Parts: sequence; C-alpha cells; structure tokens
Amino acid sequence: MKKLATQLALSALMVLPVAATAAEESPHSVSGNLSLVSDYAFRGVSQTDEDAAIQGGFDYAHSSGFYLGTWASNVDSNFVTDANIEMDFYGGYSGSITDDLSYNVGLLQYYYPDNTIDADTLEAYAGATWKWFNVKMSYQLSDNWFGAAADADGSTYLEANANFELPAGVMLSLHVGETDVRGSNSAGLDYADWKVGVSKELGGFNLGLAYVDTDVDGKLTDERFIVSVGKTF
Repeated sequence: MKKLATQLALSALMVLPVAATAAEESPHSVSGNLSLVSDYAFRGVSQTDEDAAIQGGFDYAHSSGFYLGTWASNVDSNFVTDANIEMDFYGGYSGSITDDLSYNVGLLQYYYPDNTIDADTLEAYAGATWKWFNVKMSYQLSDNWFGAAADADGSTYLEANANFELPAGVMLSLHVGETDVRGSNSAGLDYADWKVGVSKELGGFNLGLAYVDTDVDGKLTDERFIVSVGKTF
C-alpha cells in the first residue's frame, strides 16, 4: 500500500508540470488597460478642450495572429456635438516576416454615442514595424470624416513612429503624422502633427510625459505637454 501511494504521488508530480505547461500554452490571451491623461490628443488635436480624460479598453489576441479590441475615452461635447464618449472597436491580423520585421492590418470603427453630426468614422489600416521603427497608413472607408467633411472616403493618415529604450528603463517615443482629408468641406483640414514622449514603468504603473504640436494655429492644436498615468492588467 505504501509503495502504491508513493507511485501515485510521483505520478501526480509528473502530471502537474504538464498541466501547467498546457495552461501556459493557451492560444487565447486577454488584457486590459486603464489610464488617466491631462489631455486627450488625437492626431495632435485635443478632443477634451485640453481637459483631463479617463481612458481604458480590453484586447483579445489569438496565437494565430488574429485580434479584437475595444477602447473608450471621454470627449468634449462641444468638439463632437452632443457626444461625451468616444468608443473604438477594432480587429485585425498581425504577424512576423522575420525576427526584426512584422506587419499589422485591420479595421477600426470610431463611434460617438448620441452625436448629432454623423461623426462615426470607419478606417482600414496597415502598418509595418522594423525593430524600433514603425510606419502605418489609415484609409477612411466611411463617407463622413469625423463629422467635419462629407464624401470623405479615401482620406488618409500616414504616420511614422520610433521607440527607443534609454538608460534607467526610460522609453523615448517619437511620432510624426500627416492628415489628408478629401471630399466636401475638406479645405483647410489637411495638417501635420508630431509628438515626443518619455515614459517609465514604476510600481506597476506606466508614467508618461509627452510634447504634442501641429502646424495649425488654434487652442486645440497648439503645442502643449500631456501627463499620463496608466496600468495594464
């Protein structure tokens, strides 16, 4: 009986690592994020009239490369008429060509509940990343460009991003983007934006400071600093 009990115990010890490995190798993963920012800047333009915003979302990813996600933030109702919330829904596929070169394609729906200017906008996007450098093109599929221009399908946003790790675990992020709006009432809507940011993980939180600016004069597009505190889980 003692020998049998010993054999059962050894068998159980052998099974436990296998079970743990099987659980760790699940093809499904889910993550969440939550952050507080001093200003919500979208492509260089303040969406909150330079006030603070609370933001968060959830992401699902499959080991095959397919993913789905949602994200939300408060916005200023004067900027997006009668809307207080922006909700984003997206999905796509990402993969690697080599160890240093990867790609990402998908669809992104911007949704503004209760807005009265048809600001909801659908974009397709494609991006490529080589080591620390990324380029991405967003192509509008819907007619209305965030409620500001009609017949705007075909409008684009081209961006380049670079991320570097500095000493002491500080991350440096560089960004430049170009908006090209087509369609009715699109005159004067083309512009460039850029951002320089630093961030560091401290105590389980990601602390950030970013400098944002555009080539358009105005309260919502002028240069400013944005402070952020975020956490992923």
